[in-house]
Amino acid sequence: MGVGRRSVLVAAGAVAVSAVAVVGALGLGGGDGSDSGGSDSGRGDRTVRVTRGTLVDETAVDGTLDHGPEVPFETRAEGTITWLPKAEKTVTRGQTLLRVDEKPVVLLYGDLPMYRELAVGRDPDRPLRGLDVKQFESNLAMLGYSGFTVDDTYSQLTADAVKRWQRDLGRPRTGKVGIGDIAYMSGPIRIARTSVRVGAQATGNVLSYTSTARSVTVEAPAGETGWAERGNRVTVELPDGHTVKGRVAEVGQDASPAQGGGGGDGGSDGDAAKNAKVPVLIRIKDQEALGQLNSTPVTVRYVGRKRENVLTVPVAALVALAEGGHGLELADDGGTDGDGKGNRFVAVKTGLFANGKVEVSGSAVREGLKVRIPE
Repeated sequence: MGVGRRSVLVAAGAVAVSAVAVVGALGLGGGDGSDSGGSDSGRGDRTVRVTRGTLVDETAVDGTLDHGPEVPFETRAEGTITWLPKAEKTVTRGQTLLRVDEKPVVLLYGDLPMYRELAVGRDPDRPLRGLDVKQFESNLAMLGYSGFTVDDTYSQLTADAVKRWQRDLGRPRTGKVGIGDIAYMSGPIRIARTSVRVGAQATGNVLSYTSTARSVTVEAPAGETGWAERGNRVTVELPDGHTVKGRVAEVGQDASPAQGGGGGDGGSDGDAAKNAKVPVLIRIKDQEALGQLNSTPVTVRYVGRKRENVLTVPVAALVALAEGGHGLELADDGGTDGDGKGNRFVAVKTGLFANGKVEVSGSAVREGLKVRIPE
């Protein structure tokens, strides 16, 4: 997992302001009109114009591209494991997860767990009913079996279709579905690893699985997860420089201590809390754009602040005024922007700093105004 490094991609306001040129005792009127010119004047030859546009404050954090967290699977079947799938195998609806006593445990799709046997009741007037029945029948129909109605009632017609399904699986044709015969997942899964060997008893966690889709996990500092709201858009930069779009899908509820944190100086608890990490899962819709990449570090970029339709100049154009605050030096263009006396400064109010530019405003600032970059 990436080390949660947080690098701001914009010039921080305080740093940028401290780097601007200082205009000593010049005021706002261009001084007494004298202009020594030449290199000793401190004026640069480069000029730029005030432009209108959008500034974006973007932050980058480290992440890892993989198939997401591993989920343990505990079988409900009883007996000896006689077959297990290989790692990286994809299992879809109707396929075998493992075999116990040579009987397949089949994967079906659904949110309800298998919590009871499904069978025709002894009393025809009191058939087995429930959402679990409807969930199972929906899967049976999706697998191509028919002759029954998909509803919440386990009828004899359902049992007859189950017998045909059991015949195709090589199972005894009982018309009953045991608790350990099937396992429900939300969709296709990818086998991550097996936890036991063939020949072991089918108890406990026998394997673990992940999503078939690749996603990005960010270990974000617990105090810096404001950006990680479900549905928020982010940009993922791949190792080759290409980018793909992603969305925040899940944010961990519990913060875990950072690796290597703590210590024996009595302040370890406070340090651990300060350095705690929260996992943030980012889904990527365009899986093809990821190519063959897997288990690789990536960079996740998200927008912290955004200012639209504002006046901007390069940060280098800012000057510190003797009266306090910041200003811009108007370029000498024959009086269009000034009075032809050379140096003339206008005060500005600064806003967002981003990507080498700064938002500026003031009564004398307008789009297209030509200003000088001080040396």
